[in-house]
Amino acid sequence: MSDFFKYIFLAAAFAFSAGRVYAQTPQQRLPEKTRILFLLDGSGSMLAKWEKTHRIVVAKKLLTDFVDSLRSDQNLELALRVYGHQYDRRLKRCDDTKLEAPFAKDNHDNIIKILKNLGPKGTTPIAYALEQAANDFPKDAARNIIIIITDGIESCDGDPCAVSLALQKKGIFLKPFIIGIGMNKKFEEQFGCMGSFYDAANINEFRQALDKALFQSLGKTTVSIELLDLDNQPKETNVNISFINHFTQTSAFEFVHYRDGLGKPDSVEIDPVLSYDIIVNTIPPVRRNNVDITAGKHNVLKIKTPQGKVGISQPGHTEYANGVLAIIRKTNENEILTTFNLPGEEKLLVGGYDIECTTLPRRIFKSIKINQSEKTALNLAQPGVVNFVATSLGIGSIYEIYEDGSQKWVINLNPKKLRNTITIQPGKYKVVFRSEKAKGSKFTNIKEFEINSGSSFNITL
Repeated sequence: MSDFFKYIFLAAAFAFSAGRVYAQTPQQRLPEKTRILFLLDGSGSMLAKWEKTHRIVVAKKLLTDFVDSLRSDQNLELALRVYGHQYDRRLKRCDDTKLEAPFAKDNHDNIIKILKNLGPKGTTPIAYALEQAANDFPKDAARNIIIIITDGIESCDGDPCAVSLALQKKGIFLKPFIIGIGMNKKFEEQFGCMGSFYDAANINEFRQALDKALFQSLGKTTVSIELLDLDNQPKETNVNISFINHFTQTSAFEFVHYRDGLGKPDSVEIDPVLSYDIIVNTIPPVRRNNVDITAGKHNVLKIKTPQGKVGISQPGHTEYANGVLAIIRKTNENEILTTFNLPGEEKLLVGGYDIECTTLPRRIFKSIKINQSEKTALNLAQPGVVNFVATSLGIGSIYEIYEDGSQKWVINLNPKKLRNTITIQPGKYKVVFRSEKAKGSKFTNIKEFEINSGSSFNITL
């Protein structure tokens, strides 16, 4: 098992400079050391009969064999915390938990000795014991794992799920394993919110649950992602992919997708203990929640992400002092997916989009279709420039006039300036202006004008 934990190799390009190639260094890796804390139920209910013996007898025997089998892995450290074993249950001591065997190298005999002398007594303070377990892990880098072995639910009004989630978010430990002894499936909902729940209805299933937890913890697991086009061919690439911890919704791994010269996506090693939501950060992103990843093997995940491009050009875009921004939304939707400055282009998922450009007035390309592996080229007309020169300060507005004679407000003139220079798209317009010195609305000045691409002229008000 000593070879289980290697570097995670990200998809990264070689850096070329002056003809020299620099070595690549993996930026994300699994810690070589793994720590497993056994959190054992020592409450009085563990004295209950179970297949011609008692639950505690089975738990001690199987856990002893389990610990004994892990001696050879030098990158694995073990610890044992017990709860409900120090005080009689009639005292209902909800602080009854103790770290009986701290993490240490080659402490297997110590853990086995403690298990041999353990006797159940008290109540079941799972949430409190889990809180205290946060202090059991040393601070250096390691994969911290908890295996909870219990025959009952929380009995001290604690909230094990909230505690587990909070500690996972802090990075104290990975998603716990919970083995329910002699319970049944109805408890899965109560424990499933803490981590991975195994229902051990009999002794054989208990043994299998321990083996599964170990394999999930130590089995080398790799993933490659095939980004499929419309023909289900894995031809898409160069997209950032996020592996989000399904429980905490925090980022676990990030890598930029890579395909080699033969078109094959590379593999990355990931932690099989966690459950993942995978986000392919295309525009818009493609998300797969709670993806099923099998520990101890290579997983090939196929995600459909067919893409094309849109490009927008505009002669004379530099006439706009602040440039022109393209705002992209899905057709008939309000959410902004992305923006880019003109001239420019963007890669988008195949589909329909509305693209709004921040010209004056704004121009919108409606229901633009993006096709796979194609570039959709759009063009904006070159703007013109109008200088509005007033003999006195006043209040003015510009309106665009449409073919049917209707109009729409475009912009107000600056009332503190005698000269307003406006860059504006080709079309028919009118300016409505009244001097602040005018003694009535009837002195409003109205002038119609037309803008052609590249034109420039003055209008006196």
